[in-house]
Amino acid sequence: MSNGNFNGLRVLALESRRAREIAQLITNCGGKPLVAPSVREVPLESNQEALEFVHKLRAGHVDMVIFTTGGGVRALVRSVESVCPQAQLATLFNKVTIVARGPKPVAALKEMAVRVSLSVPEPNTWRDLLRMLDEKKDTFPLQGRRVAVQEYGVSNPELLASLEQRGARVSPVCVYEWALPEDTGPLQAAVTSIIRGEVHVMLVASSVQIRHLFQVAESMACASALHDALAGVVIASIGPLTSEELRSRGLNVDMECAHPKMGFLVQEAAEMSGRLFQRKKEMATARG
Repeated sequence: MSNGNFNGLRVLALESRRAREIAQLITNCGGKPLVAPSVREVPLESNQEALEFVHKLRAGHVDMVIFTTGGGVRALVRSVESVCPQAQLATLFNKVTIVARGPKPVAALKEMAVRVSLSVPEPNTWRDLLRMLDEKKDTFPLQGRRVAVQEYGVSNPELLASLEQRGARVSPVCVYEWALPEDTGPLQAAVTSIIRGEVHVMLVASSVQIRHLFQVAESMACASALHDALAGVVIASIGPLTSEELRSRGLNVDMECAHPKMGFLVQEAAEMSGRLFQRKKEMATARG
């Protein structure tokens, strides 16, 4: 990665788990970081789905497991450890086809010594997952197969329906959901800063981040003002699905990073934001 520079621009990141790391990355790239954690992972009150999933695995009633996130892999292991210790779970996984949507679930599975049959290439979206399964259908067919899908935060009905259209018998396994942080003060402050014109660049690393930003703005009765103010902010998206969410809200995606990783998002935004922000200022001046 090249050494981009924000040249003193104020950069908002909505990251939670890696808040300190991204703040340091922004600083290293010459930006002034404003980090507002936007997501909290909450284990489901009942892990019944996970327990039923393990029962099906033991009974040989699962042919393929699709893992969508690294955090979801680890949460699943924790949620069933009282009835199926990690070593036993890994043995069960190694008896079926394992599909991982990108490097994070691959890494989590490797920690368990689980063999990954298929790893989805970048940008690791659910559409890329389906495309890969279509390409590999002779080796890893879906027709008539019993497929478990580890879900994260919210369900992806389009993915589930697409798998069923290909003949799979699909069972979703949801192990945690997303909620707002217990302290929404930083998000409220971020909304206020954007509306005041104090934010020059916004880094968005997931769809739920932008949903929660607007949820907080709605609670402050200023969602419309936030939307209008974001027209003057350089919006950098980590990948296609996040870009879809932004555009669905009528927001411009000024840049989408080439590789869906946090380091690339910061570096590429640093390289491009100065030029993009200057263009936005010129357009605002022209509009008068």
